[in-house]
Amino acid sequence: MNKHNKLLCMVFFAMMVAVGVVISPILRVEGMCPMAHLINITMAVFMGPWYAFLCALAIGLIRMMTMGIPPLALTGAIFGATLSGIFYKLSKGKIWAAVLGEIIGTGIIGSIISYPVMTYLWGKTGLTWMFYVPSFLMGTIIGGSIAFVVLTTMSRNGSLQMIQRKLGVNQIVETNH
Repeated sequence: MNKHNKLLCMVFFAMMVAVGVVISPILRVEGMCPMAHLINITMAVFMGPWYAFLCALAIGLIRMMTMGIPPLALTGAIFGATLSGIFYKLSKGKIWAAVLGEIIGTGIIGSIISYPVMTYLWGKTGLTWMFYVPSFLMGTIIGGSIAFVVLTTMSRNGSLQMIQRKLGVNQIVETNH
């Protein structure tokens, strides 16, 4: 990766973190943040699992520090972002696989991990292991559906592949969704 690509990747990463922080309050209720899932999947498809994880972590930490969001900002993002990128790569570039990774990673794994985090670290009482599953699943389905439509449209018109090539991170270019 040359200097230009590295700079472009850093700028794109920073832009996605900023956009993620700004749009996260849209449709947000505790345990459901659909716009975060849109960003997670987009980062996974554009830059891969490592960048998606780092982006979700950065957005979560900023939201926790500036907006008073509980640790759900992390448990509800990092697992889905990472699995989204992994599933996208394993499927050789299928957008639906990135969405599925987000749904499993956040909707199931992240929601279940949220129970001990919120109960034992945050002191929230009256929760069960499955407390966050419905809202996390709903949030990932909403955000994942938006991401699927946007990324599929971008793939059909060639802009997805162009961005992937320019970033030089994701060399997977697939047009079947």
